[in-house]
Amino acid sequence: MYHSVDDCSHDPYRVTVSPHRLDRQLTWLRRRGLRGVGVHELLAARARGEGQNLVGLTFDDGYADFVTHALPLLRRHAFGATLFVLPGRLGGDNAWDPLGPRKPLLSADGIRQAAAAGIEIGSHGLTHRDLTRTDDTRLRAEVSGSRALLYDVTGAHIHGFCYPYGLADHRTVEAVREAGYSYACATATTPGDLTGPYALPRVHIGERDTAWRLHLKRHLHRLRRRPVDGV
Repeated sequence: MYHSVDDCSHDPYRVTVSPHRLDRQLTWLRRRGLRGVGVHELLAARARGEGQNLVGLTFDDGYADFVTHALPLLRRHAFGATLFVLPGRLGGDNAWDPLGPRKPLLSADGIRQAAAAGIEIGSHGLTHRDLTRTDDTRLRAEVSGSRALLYDVTGAHIHGFCYPYGLADHRTVEAVREAGYSYACATATTPGDLTGPYALPRVHIGERDTAWRLHLKRHLHRLRRRPVDGV
C-alpha cells in the first residue's frame, strides 16, 4: 500500500516515499523473483491457482506525482499496479490532510495517461470521506457514482474499490458489492469479522522501509493476515 511518491522532508502522515526509496523497494522485490502487478491481475492469477510470484501494488489517493515519479519506475522494473483515484477531486489536492503539505491530485488526463500505460484504475470514492460515517445517499454516491465517473474518464470497466482511510464496516462492504465491483481493498487493521475479496488487507509501505523492514513486513503479514476465501 503506497500513496505519494515525492519529497519526504515534511510528511506528518507518513504517506510519502521518495523515488529513490521506491526504486530500491521495487528492486528488492525483483531480486527475489517477485513481480508487482495490479490487484485485479493478482486475483485473476490466484483464481487460476497461479500467481505465487506476484505481489499486488496499490497507490491510494491518485496523487499527480504517480505519473511523474512512480510510473517511470514501474516501467523500468516492468511492474504493474493499481491506482485508486478520487474522481470527485480531479485536479484538486489532498484537503482531507489538514497537517500535511498540499499535494496535487491527478486530472482526468493524468488518469488516462496512467491507464494507457497499463496501470489498473480503481475507485477511492468521490472525495475521500469516511464511508462508515456517511448516510445511505452519500454512500451510494461515493461508491456507485465514483465508479460511473471513472468509466466515463477511462472507458474501461472499474473492478476495484479502496475504502478511504482503510475504514470499512458491513454496510460499506455491501454497498461496494452491490455497485458491481469485484474486489475492495482495506488495511490489515480492518475488523476481523470482515473477510473476503471485499475486505482485502494490505501492508503500508513507506520511506523507512529498507530491505530488512520489507523482509519483516512480508513474513509478519503472512502470519497475521486473515484467510480470504477464493483468493
